Formats: sequence, structure tokens, C-alpha cells
Amino acid sequence: MNHRAALRWLPNLIAAVILLQTLYFKFSAAPESVYIFSAIGAEPAGRIGSGVVELVAAMFLLWPALIWVGALLALGTMCGAILTHITMLGIEVQGDGGTLFALAVIVALASAWVLWRDRRKGMKFIRGLRHGSPHVD
Repeated sequence: MNHRAALRWLPNLIAAVILLQTLYFKFSAAPESVYIFSAIGAEPAGRIGSGVVELVAAMFLLWPALIWVGALLALGTMCGAILTHITMLGIEVQGDGGTLFALAVIVALASAWVLWRDRRKGMKFIRGLRHGSPHVD
């Protein structure tokens, strides 16, 4: 893989790694995750559901044919997380110094970049849906 190809994968990898590393906390019912989802009235379904969506997003961010789908899922999920921090939780949660908020912003920015970069693939898929022949390539 040349340097240009490696740089092209960098935002995908950053977003996917962050999403994947948070899954342990969500799926193991770590106290901080339980606290967050309890505070917003979504424990345990919100914690587990968002974990599943983030797992799928991370896998798709690493699957060339579905990168744009992963980016869209990750961006949507992180926008929800960012809004929840701003409106309900605060930037800092349980003395984390804003780490969770910062990670959500990083994933959102990386995903937005990937979505923009691969927008032609997404548009091609959507056009295929309209004409009854969706496919991924």
C-alpha cells in the first residue's frame, strides 16, 4: 500500500478504532456507560442499541463497498451523542475531562470527511434504489 492509499484509509481507521474501543464499555455494562444511558433515560436498550449500531458502522467503515454506509451510520450516531452531551450530560461526564465528547467529535469529523469523499458511491446506490437495481461496488 502506498502512502496515498494509507492516508486515504486514515479517517476510516480513526473512526472505526474509536467506535470499536468503546464497545467493551457498552457491552460489559461498565459503570460510566450505565451512568450515561441512565441519565438520559435509555438504559439498557440505548446503551446496547447504540453499541450495535456503532459495531456495524465500524465494520462498514472498513469494508470498501460499504464505507459510505458506515460513515453515514457513524456520523448520525455521533451527532446524537454530541447533542446529548450538549443538551443533557455536559461536555465532561464523571470527571473524564471531556474525553468522551472529544472522541465523539473526532469520529463525527472523520466520518463526515469519509462520507464527503465517497459521496459518489452513495449517490450511485441511491440512484439504483430509485430504478429498482441497487448494488454496491
